[in-house]
Amino acid sequence: MRIVRFTDSAGELHCGADQGDGTALRIQGDIFGNYTVTHQKVAIKKLLAPVLPPAIFCIGLNYRKHAEETGAKLPQFPVLFMKSIAAVQNPGDPVEIPTRLASKMVDWECELAVVIGKRGKNIPKEKAFEYVLGYTCANDVSARDWQKEFGGSQWCRGKTFDTFCPLGPAIVTRDEVPNPNALRLSTSVNGKTMQDSTTADMIFDVPTLISFLSGSTTLLPGTVILTGTPSGVGMGMKPPQYLKAGDSVTIRIEGIGELTNPVIAEP
Repeated sequence: MRIVRFTDSAGELHCGADQGDGTALRIQGDIFGNYTVTHQKVAIKKLLAPVLPPAIFCIGLNYRKHAEETGAKLPQFPVLFMKSIAAVQNPGDPVEIPTRLASKMVDWECELAVVIGKRGKNIPKEKAFEYVLGYTCANDVSARDWQKEFGGSQWCRGKTFDTFCPLGPAIVTRDEVPNPNALRLSTSVNGKTMQDSTTADMIFDVPTLISFLSGSTTLLPGTVILTGTPSGVGMGMKPPQYLKAGDSVTIRIEGIGELTNPVIAEP
């Protein structure tokens, strides 16, 4: 099932099962608890981020070729940072290049996002998928100057500006993604392919990440895990290439869909 959050023509908020024709069957109840897919078909006026997460855990340097292009050593453990909930952006809404804390090095990062479906702590790898509701596309937008130069050696400042976490277009439930580490994913900017890889290149696979992140730590329902980006980011190009106002970025993940966001300067 493809779960979407959206508003209808009257501005009312719904959660539904996407029908692929601009409509969804309204879901009654809590998608992280008890819910029913009704027979009520509702026209989708505007797609929203498919989840409003209580936490966003992000993994850095989790693709072998990406680590190579940045000159980094392969990590012994998953590299963790976090994004603010306010960074979440809807499909189709703009990524804003910061102007108050100005950045000239805003980069794209195509990522498979895991949506946790139930509360869990100290989850063993062999049971990790039992805690997954599904998967969606994410763009881990990154201001490299704030990440690398101005952030005091911490990544969060450059990773968590408003709009720096587009999610969508839908949560594809785990029964439709039998192996999340066998998916092709790509990024295009203004129609030109920049990233083109597969989740098989991950250093730490999805079950390993869930087990690690839940170690001595409670994962709440709705938590989003960004699983890292493959090679092909703007920072790794020669010369480097970064986003500018007027650009359009599309993230594609096999079996999940496309997430497109225009780029503007922060108003």
